[in-house]
This record gives sequence, structure tokens and C-alpha cells, in this order.
Amino acid sequence: MSKKKSYKITWTGEREALELAGDALTELLWPAAGAISLTKNDATVEDGESAWRLDAYFEDEPEMDAVNALVAENGNITAGALEMLPDVDWVAHSLEGLGVVRCGRFVLYGVHDADKLPNDEGDIPIRIDANLAFGTGHHPTTSGCLTLLDRFAGWAPQSIFDLGCGSAVLAIAAAKMWGRNIIASDIDEDSVIIAAENAEFNDVAEKVSTLTAAGFDHPDIAAAAPFDFVFANILAGPLAELAPDMAKHIGKNGRVMLAGLMSEQESNVVSAYEKEGFRLINRLEQPTWPVLLFVKT
Repeated sequence: MSKKKSYKITWTGEREALELAGDALTELLWPAAGAISLTKNDATVEDGESAWRLDAYFEDEPEMDAVNALVAENGNITAGALEMLPDVDWVAHSLEGLGVVRCGRFVLYGVHDADKLPNDEGDIPIRIDANLAFGTGHHPTTSGCLTLLDRFAGWAPQSIFDLGCGSAVLAIAAAKMWGRNIIASDIDEDSVIIAAENAEFNDVAEKVSTLTAAGFDHPDIAAAAPFDFVFANILAGPLAELAPDMAKHIGKNGRVMLAGLMSEQESNVVSAYEKEGFRLINRLEQPTWPVLLFVKT
């Protein structure tokens, strides 16, 4: 499934600054900035090192001054150049060539990289093609969740929920690692369709049940609760707002993995969950996007 987008903005600069700019665009402009990719540029800068290029794709013509100002806050980055694109499969085009992503034993790839997969024993391959749903493994929130999830291979919860599933990469990873049935929901209907397609591509369609819902507001979710494990890779505001409902739908000693918050938002999210009887037991350090693991006491 794909849609056609019309505009691309390209910036060049140092990798670290562009990574921060890409995070900011994802946090503040997604889904308006529907696909964002960071690649090594063929051009050479004055210091002899290869420059990096950040591309952001938009359906509607963006306000260049505002977007450039947002990007410029993150370091020495050239002003973005706006390009009107022909009708193409814009997401596949933007993500093609980003390569295989390893997160612990999980190895994420697009169909165009299937021939590049490593053949290491114990790897869990997950095919996530370029599409409109958030979560290809290239963003640190997704890769961070997978890296932290990899530490729990020896523990197999019975009831699992991927809240705000996007591409369903986390639900697919859990289904492959634990062999359990999982509910994966998203508020966006297109994402739910893509999540179901991804589950089928990865041969776990019988284990991953996809549905459209906001938070815990669905009878199938209520029927499956209390959960032993919940993923919620969304945004800081909704994460904090969901804390009371999360407490109602997770059983004693159940775990919840939270991502999508930025480091400066962490204290507010932690406070919201501690207030509801959760205790922080693990944290994956990321420069901008930490991943938090709580247990319900």
C-alpha cells in the first residue's frame, strides 16, 4: 500500500546534527513529514569527509521558513532545498537503500534488501517494507524497543498488547520471539491495514490480531485484559495521559515498555506512571529517545 507525495526537502551537513534534526522533524511534524531518511551523500565537504543528507517527504507544500528554522536549531546544517516530485511511490523511494537494521537478535529488512540478510544462528528476521505506517526500525524509538525486548527472550508473557502499533514491528518481533498471540492496535486505519499485511509477510498473521482503536477503547482489548506485557511507542503526551488506563489493564507484575518520548519529557512520563503504581525497572539510554520499562506493583 502506498500514497503519492509531492514535495521533498533536502538538507546536508554533519551526521550528528542531521540525526537530531530528523528526530525533531519526526516528533513535531509527523505525519505531515511522512517519511524521513538519512543517507551518506556522494558529495565531499571541505574537510575531506563525506557529507550526509537528510530527506523529508511531504504531501502538501511545507512552510519552508518554519521547517528550516526547526532543522537549524540542531546544528550546522545547510538551508533545505525544496523539490517538487513526480508521482512515485514516495515512501519506498525514501527508505530504499537504508539497509538492514540489527537490534539484538532482531534483523529488520525491506524486500529490496532480502538478499543482504546475514545468516547468523539465532537471528530473528523481520520484513518491514517502506510504507505509510511508523516503524521500520530506522528510528531510534523502534530500534530501542527491539534492543530492550531482546533482553527478555527467556520470559514468555501470556497476554501481550502493542498499543499504537504503526507497522506492527514490535508485535511481530514479540510473536516470533515468544510464540504468543498478540493484539496490535492503532488509531490510524491505514496503519492497521499495513500492520496486518506485515504480519502476513512475516508468517505470524495467525498470532497478531490487528484492530483500529484509541488507547484501550475496544471490546477485544477489554476482553483480553489484564495484560502481562504492553508496548506503547507513541508520544510523551498520550503516554502520560494513558497511565491510569494502563494501570487498569495490566496485571500485577505486568510490564509496560514506553517509547516515543524525548529525554526532556522523561520525568513527566515517569511521574505519571509511578503515581499509578508502576516502578521503573529498566531504561535503554538513547541520546534523544530513551526507552522505559515499568513493572506494575
